Amino acid sequence: MDKEQKRTIITWTKRLLGFTAIILWITIIYTISKSEAPFMEQAPYCMVSTMMIFGLLSLGFKGLEYWEQHK
Repeated sequence: MDKEQKRTIITWTKRLLGFTAIILWITIIYTISKSEAPFMEQAPYCMVSTMMIFGLLSLGFKGLEYWEQHK
């Protein structure tokens, strides 16, 4: 696999991960907002899901950047 092909694969993988994370985040926030619980009960779920989704996205990006630089 040449360098340009690897860079293209990594770029499109990052885009796919980002798109998937945003769609998942919107879906979860929408589901939580449809709950009949008051906002104070929903807020922790919103915060935790946001941190987990974007934390995993950051981990994925860091892994792809590592792969890009070291292989």
